Amino acid sequence: MNNNDIFKKLRVALKLKDEDIVEILKMAEFNVSKSELGALFRQEDHPKFVECGDQILRNFLHGLIIYLRGSKEAPKEPWMALKEKPVATNKKSAD
Repeated sequence: MNNNDIFKKLRVALKLKDEDIVEILKMAEFNVSKSELGALFRQEDHPKFVECGDQILRNFLHGLIIYLRGSKEAPKEPWMALKEKPVATNKKSAD
């Protein structure tokens, strides 16, 4: 499993859009455009595929910590992270 696979799986598991990922990376003081992100999420055989380096994944994970828990200077309460991102359920409505 490479960094691109890890990044894709985190994106799906956390239900993040490209805009969310750009903002998360900005929190880690790492600027990236939506088109650069698109190249990371392409299939490996695509001509515009770009391999995700350690630096991008490391900064994403650091930004994700800030996004979910807050910074050291302004920490969030644990329940705040859960309140902002509702957890999806697989329940079907009984009509």
